[in-house]
Amino acid sequence: MKTNHYNICFILIVSLMIISGCTGQANKDSIASISVNSDSEYTNTFKKLNVGELYDFDFKLNEADKTWVNVWMERYKDGKKEPQPLAKLSYGNSPNKVEEGNVGFGMINTNDSRLVFLYAPHVTAPPQNIDKIHSDHVFTGWDYAVGEDKMTLKLGETYVLGAYRESDGNSIRTYNLLDENEVKKMISDDKIVFLLKMKIEKK
Repeated sequence: MKTNHYNICFILIVSLMIISGCTGQANKDSIASISVNSDSEYTNTFKKLNVGELYDFDFKLNEADKTWVNVWMERYKDGKKEPQPLAKLSYGNSPNKVEEGNVGFGMINTNDSRLVFLYAPHVTAPPQNIDKIHSDHVFTGWDYAVGEDKMTLKLGETYVLGAYRESDGNSIRTYNLLDENEVKKMISDDKIVFLLKMKIEKK
């Protein structure tokens, strides 16, 4: 009995050491973290003013003085990617070693069009004009790829943060935006797809 007890304890200790080592490596590899901030001052202001929609994230960048952040919105129509991003912004080489702030995508409704824009700490991309939805038979939706728990980001990798979609009909299905095949299926299925993406590079 004692031998079995010691064996079990030994296995547990080794398992914990392995898990701790993996966690430490993951933290070492991560250059930033991001999470959804659905109750931020920004999103609440948009709701109160009823001017459109805004999707906000909490973003923390380590080594901000040595890195460059790229955020852009890809647009797909009927399964085909538009040659130029709908909106994009880039910033970096901060005087601060660590930067924290809000990153997000906003859509402002006007009488006959919509304005979309991106923002990040200390920078905002100029609003871009896009067509307004005129059909009553189009269903729209937004899906986050990131949750309210912090997701770590690695240097040099491209991440999907969220997707805005328009689909014919009176319903719209959900997709796992962390699965590349699911994202391709979504682009193929929906009439219009906007993908919000981020990539951090060393410069």
